[in-house]
Amino acid sequence: MKHLAGTILDEIVARRKLSVDQARARTPIEKIQRAAEARHEWRDFSGKLASDGLRIIAEMKQASPSRGILRHDYRCREIAQSYQASGAAALSVLTEEQYFRGSLTDLIDARDATGLPALRKDFILDSYQVYESVAAGADALLLIVAVLAESELRALIELCGQLGIAALVEVHSEDEILQAVQSGAKIIGVNNRNLKTMEVILENSFRLRDKIPAACLAVSESGIKTSGDLERLNSAGYNAALIGETFMLAEDPGRELARLLSGLATRDSAHT
Repeated sequence: MKHLAGTILDEIVARRKLSVDQARARTPIEKIQRAAEARHEWRDFSGKLASDGLRIIAEMKQASPSRGILRHDYRCREIAQSYQASGAAALSVLTEEQYFRGSLTDLIDARDATGLPALRKDFILDSYQVYESVAAGADALLLIVAVLAESELRALIELCGQLGIAALVEVHSEDEILQAVQSGAKIIGVNNRNLKTMEVILENSFRLRDKIPAACLAVSESGIKTSGDLERLNSAGYNAALIGETFMLAEDPGRELARLLSGLATRDSAHT
């Protein structure tokens, strides 16, 4: 992570490592493993994304490092239910406490309120967090190539597979796509946010789409605001778009999702 030294991501990862150590001290990994093994219900995150058309992973987060507080009225269950009613294929729930104001309780509540598969969006650095995610009911989790050594990435992807959850592997460049594929990634998410500057450039998704193997599901993340953006991503061959701030800043997140999907359907019908 030398290329990210001194950045906000570097700071977040350092704090996350500390919080994982603290969690391990409070609750031994053996207890978390037993809780993960006792789980009896899963939802098919990959299957939802593989359906026809561009699918939406609707994100829930109270804050972000770049924008601060996004939503003071943050009611996980209600937002999750409105996403489901408006056509979301899956949920993405931020669980990082300090910078995003999230928690595992948010994940549990959002998933419990719906029938949708839920992605744990966090900075996953350790197998402890994978077991923790499974025990909390996550159907998928985020793995960021930029913050993991290739051996770590491979081991975490394998562990997700063994425990029956999906790994959305996040990339920002052609080199990172190659690392993801070599490590066994089946779902690759192109983040349009520059990790050094925090600038968002949607064109990143279009520049990198043909580098993602056909055998992998492709997801575009960040900076998606309009039905036109969705249409372009659909035409480029993306399976899904992960949208957070556009919904969190809207008065009614579910209604905003419905509006974007309605606009996409209208555009699609106009082209047929």
